[in-house]
Parts: sequence; C-alpha cells; structure tokens
Amino acid sequence: MSRAEDGRVHLTREHALELLRRMMLIRSFEEKCAELYTQEKIRGFLHLYIGEEANAVGVMQALEPEDAIVATYREHGHALARGISASAVMAEMYGKASGSSRGRGGSMHIYDAGHRFYGGNAIVGGGLPLAVGLALADKMQGLTRVTCCFFGEGAAAEGEFHESMNLAALWKLPVLFVCENNGYAMGTALSRSESNPDIAAHAAVFGMPADVVDGMNVVDVEAAARRAAKAVRAGEGPRFIESKTYRFRAHSMFDAELYRDKSEVEEWKKRGPVIRFTKWLLDTGTAHESDIEAIEREVETIVGDAVTFAEAAPWEPVDDLTRDVMSPAKGAVR
Repeated sequence: MSRAEDGRVHLTREHALELLRRMMLIRSFEEKCAELYTQEKIRGFLHLYIGEEANAVGVMQALEPEDAIVATYREHGHALARGISASAVMAEMYGKASGSSRGRGGSMHIYDAGHRFYGGNAIVGGGLPLAVGLALADKMQGLTRVTCCFFGEGAAAEGEFHESMNLAALWKLPVLFVCENNGYAMGTALSRSESNPDIAAHAAVFGMPADVVDGMNVVDVEAAARRAAKAVRAGEGPRFIESKTYRFRAHSMFDAELYRDKSEVEEWKKRGPVIRFTKWLLDTGTAHESDIEAIEREVETIVGDAVTFAEAAPWEPVDDLTRDVMSPAKGAVR
C-alpha cells in the first residue's frame, strides 16, 4: 500500500478497518442482490459493482457532506459508500416506498438529496452534463464544494463526455471526473472501441490534469482522490482520475458474458480489492483475524436487516402515483 507508506494517506488502524468494512459491505450487499434477483425479488435490470469496490470507497474518503455525487447505473456501491443506508438502498431495489427514491428508481436510479447523491443515471455518459451543471451552479453562487462525477470508460466515446470536459475546463468548474475503467464497457474490449485506449489522455486535450490509478488498491484510489479534490476545492479547476479496475460479474444479470475468458476473470479476482487489502492488513499486523471476522459478522447483520426492512416495507399508495408528475395542461401535480 505505497500511498500510505509515503505519507499521502494517513492510514491509522481505525481508518484501515473502516475502508475494509465499507468494501465488504458493498460486496455482501451486491452478492445478496444477485441472490434476490434469481428469486425475482428484485426485477428489471441489475448491474453489480463486485470487484470495483475500492473506487467508490476510496473516492468518498476525499469528499465532504456538502459535495455532490453523480454516478452511473452501476451505483449501489457508490450509494453505500456515500453513507446512504443499506435498508434504504435495498428497499429501492425492491421498488418499495421506503426506498431512497420512494421505489420509483430501482436499481439504476438510486437518489438521495439529503446525501447530495444525484443518481444513478441509466444513460451511458448521461451524468456528465448533470455534474457540469451542478458545478456551474456552485461556482455562480460562490460555493466552495466539489461535484464528483463517476462514469465508465464506455462514456469516453460519447459526445457529452467531450462537451462536458470542454466546458468544465473552459469555465474552471469544480468537478472531479472519475473514470472507472473496467476494460469492457458493456461488452466490448476497450482496444476495439477506442483508437486511443488511454482514457486519461483525453483530459490533456482540454488542459486538465489527470491521474491514472490502480483501481484495485483502495489506498491508492483515496490518495489520488484527496489530491484531486484538494485542487478542485482550491479553485484550480477540474481534475480527472482514471481508475483501472475490473468487474468480476457480467455487465448485467442478462449478460451472457461471451466477450472475455473465464480464466481472465479468475486472474483478476486474485488481486481483487477486498482480498488484497485484507491480506495487507493481516501481513502488516494492522488487523487480526478476529477483526476481519467481526467485520464479516457486522456486514452480514446489516445486509440481513436491509432485506428484512425491504420485505416489510410498503408499496407506494396508488393515490400517490401522480405525485411529482408534470402535466402540460396542469403543471406539476401536487
């Protein structure tokens, strides 16, 4: 964990265990979601974050409660790392009224204004213009806060990616762009979709400082995010992080996953963020087996309670179905 050793991240025992707890919570939550999906408790599309936990957890360490988050449709991990309760996220997965979006968003549209968590966005690259707009509003109001925008490398082929990067750089907006590069977007290898697979190089076109980081190392991710967020908060304009990561599950539960070899996935699993960080903690004596076991029990309880909460949560009343719906003739309904 080199970033800890060179002093750029002050990794106390308490902080290290909290990083592990958050990653293990995301992993356990996602595995339970996959199980519930096969039982048809969760319906629709489901995109799991398994393997990418270090990115959400590491980046969130650099953000403040007043900062804004814009995520992708693979955003359950971001929501949990931000501090949205597992019960609220699970109820949303079930489509229940007690969910973070009152059950209207489901898996791809987790939203929580109280945590300044603005999506969950189902459109590839769709969150980028939203992030620019949030950052522009902050700058116009003279507010010192960061808008963090997560997106996958597949978004780099979209027009809104370049438009958003250009405006953010031109207007020196307080945006932290975080590209979670898992190498395959939906199901096409990066080398087959991009003439230049170096995603961070796009930032240089707009004169935007960029950092490439090992997305399987939570400490490296946190260190990069802290440097970038500090610069953004100081008014130095946007920053870009390309996090080299890998999803262990298919793109979605509907994906036959014919575009990569199982042996490749197994090799990546050997350096997965949870197993890698756990080994480092044990090898350095920062944590003991009893600590790991305690976290596992805690996480199991949290996820179990979330499922119980979601199962018992009410559906939205039929009378509320037109709430917040816009009508051309009547304007906003209630």
